[in-house]
Amino acid sequence: MNGIFEQKYKEWLTLQISEEKNHRRREMLEKGLGHGTVEFLRRIWFPAVGNFDYLYPEWEVRDLNNGHRYLDLAYRPDDSKGCIEIQGYGPHARDLDVRRFKDLCWRHSLLALDGWTVLPIAYLSIMDEPKQCQQLVLAFIGKFTAIDTPSQLSWVEAETLRFARRLLRPFTPREITAHLRISDRHTRRILRKLVDSELLCITSGKERVRAYKLR
Repeated sequence: MNGIFEQKYKEWLTLQISEEKNHRRREMLEKGLGHGTVEFLRRIWFPAVGNFDYLYPEWEVRDLNNGHRYLDLAYRPDDSKGCIEIQGYGPHARDLDVRRFKDLCWRHSLLALDGWTVLPIAYLSIMDEPKQCQQLVLAFIGKFTAIDTPSQLSWVEAETLRFARRLLRPFTPREITAHLRISDRHTRRILRKLVDSELLCITSGKERVRAYKLR
């Protein structure tokens, strides 16, 4: 995985630089991304998502004083506004003074008012809790991948499809049972119907299906 990551990461960053017309952002990208951002991509994003589609590092935004600020990572499918900020830990974080703390709060507030969905990720969580961070990222992506469901579906069938879209990976009947709070028998009846309707497909198991995904 690490070798694949290094190759895909280099291709992605090179493309970002070559396509950037804004000299300020291009210069920042040419300097390379911060350690926390690279580790987030290596340990969290790429293992969970498998690509860097719609992801833009050092994305430039304007502030109230018409100055420039840069987001660690912007996620922009269909011009949506998702922002991932890596919160470091060290002298910078431990000794955060009042002015810098206020500036950080202003930064997040202004992004929220401008329609950005901000996901702050602690560097220590990246290193110590990668699986939880990966689930958080998948849920974050799910906010920007709405799915239309056929009107004839019941609410539990429609919610099963929405759950599958948010998860972005194969899922088990047990996960649907826990999510919808219904019986195992009811869950398997719903999943069987969605497979017959060609909305889901089976990814694991034959006599007893163990996993499904969106078709």
